[in-house]
Amino acid sequence: MLTFKKPEVEQFFKVFNIEDFTLSPDEKQLVYSTNLTGHYNVWAMDLPNQYPYPLTFNNQSCHGLKYDPNGKYILASFDKDGNELAQLYALPSRGGELQDVRVDNEHRHMNPSFSKDGQRIYYTSTKDNPTYLNCFCYDLETKEEKLLVEGTDASTYLIAVSENEESFITLRHYANTHTQAFLHQGETTTKLTPETDSQHTVDSAIFTESNSIYLVTDYEDDNGYLAHFDLETKKFTRVSDSEMHFNNMYLDKSGNKLYLVSAKGVEDKLYTYCLEKKVWNEVDIPVSIIDKVVISKSGAVYLLGKTASKPANIFKKQKEGWIPLTNNRVPAVADEELCEPEIHSYPSFDGLEIEALFFRAKEEVSNGHVILWPHGGPQASERKFFRSYFQFLVNRGYSIFAPNFRGSSNYGLTYMKMVEGDWGHGPRLDNIHGLEWIIQKGFADRDKIFLMGGSYGGYMALLLHGRHPEYFKAVIDIFGVSNLFSFIDSVPEHWKPIMKQWVGDPVEDKERLTVDSPITYLDTMTKPMLIIQGANDPRVVKKESDQIVDALKEKGRDVEYLVLEDEGHGFSKKENEIKVFRAILNFLEKNI
Repeated sequence: MLTFKKPEVEQFFKVFNIEDFTLSPDEKQLVYSTNLTGHYNVWAMDLPNQYPYPLTFNNQSCHGLKYDPNGKYILASFDKDGNELAQLYALPSRGGELQDVRVDNEHRHMNPSFSKDGQRIYYTSTKDNPTYLNCFCYDLETKEEKLLVEGTDASTYLIAVSENEESFITLRHYANTHTQAFLHQGETTTKLTPETDSQHTVDSAIFTESNSIYLVTDYEDDNGYLAHFDLETKKFTRVSDSEMHFNNMYLDKSGNKLYLVSAKGVEDKLYTYCLEKKVWNEVDIPVSIIDKVVISKSGAVYLLGKTASKPANIFKKQKEGWIPLTNNRVPAVADEELCEPEIHSYPSFDGLEIEALFFRAKEEVSNGHVILWPHGGPQASERKFFRSYFQFLVNRGYSIFAPNFRGSSNYGLTYMKMVEGDWGHGPRLDNIHGLEWIIQKGFADRDKIFLMGGSYGGYMALLLHGRHPEYFKAVIDIFGVSNLFSFIDSVPEHWKPIMKQWVGDPVEDKERLTVDSPITYLDTMTKPMLIIQGANDPRVVKKESDQIVDALKEKGRDVEYLVLEDEGHGFSKKENEIKVFRAILNFLEKNI
């Protein structure tokens, strides 16, 4: 009788992802960006068939896909090796050569949308205004580009255009916890939320009729809710309560209703709101996290989402339930071998309740070690979405503890603001109190803890190593900030207006930024380290890793440094992802 070996951990590296998707107006072609061949390219399926075929071979991440309203081509946005300078191209529906639409390799073009007739595209760009951004309209026939709005005091994004193209909405980004939406009608500009001295956010806004706007905001509240703005009376009206905690919405024009995503804590929910009857309904969904919803002209609903144990897939809603159109999974690994996280909460140093995910290795494979994972952002959160490296590490015997420390998103505006101007005190102690809690609960042994994080999580890994080295056997930093002063100076230009509120002022806050910079604590960074960096990273530039690696090596510390020459702030190429996490696994096992 034949017997088969248990799947090796390498199987977890072979999971494919979907970045974005769009649908042809006639619903006959589903188009999506996936790394099916190890590099991201645009693929398609001719529905109802579900056999994919490639449309591009440029091997680059896609920042957005939009189908031309006339069904003739796809508008696709690509950068170059993770540099995030996205350019706009036209792609024939059957694939072929990309045609330049808005290409300027020194500038970034974002959030494109079509006019109703498909003759014009609207978008935001760093062109001529890298700090505050500009909003443009480009005529595809005449090749004329028209400046609509020039950003002046905050990064300004075009987020909605009325069907008659006589009105549009921009979002000014003063901080991650302070965004304001404005209606533009000719020479008149009107703020969509009432005037107030307190900061609040608008997450999304759409035109449902020529005189009607719906928006998601937390104006005078702690959580996002649905509100209405009447263009004729300029009246703002609250529609939903804050318990639903909305952050995004989509219009079903044929069904005269909105689909709204509720993102509270570690899971998403989906609701509908009937614009005529003013009735709410919750929609069962096949995923824990919703990445995107597309609603066709006929009202058919397509959803891209994931769970902690299943990677991103596209689903279509039918009367009998959701049917999967793609089948990304961990190859050769049974569902029961994958880990769904436990949800816990614990009190921090000041009594603040912190929610956390715990990915527990099965008893029969556990090596007794726990990895503390401070998430990136920091105004993001660890949620029940798929991370292949979490699954392979748990399969290899490591448990993972991922706290949503103060400053994390999806817990309300007040909670999210707690990290602003405090990158290194409160969140640091939230992580430490989380460690003490799992040790007390018996989830971890004090002498069997590793530390790993990426982006802000990489910063926190460095800082925790420098200030609390006694907790950790070894430390892994992925794209992490090492010096808050150089970080503030080197971020993309359109980030710089928010840095004072987000991180601090290099002059006014010099003492605190010094205390909160990991590079201040070189003398106590004594544990083995693995540092990983993308050479093209525009957010946390290579200098951030270079300077701390050089300083630690001068002190004779045990530091491994892995630089990815063709990556930015993440992994766009499967071979690089495999290389990194193989290095991580080897590093952990060497230090176990």
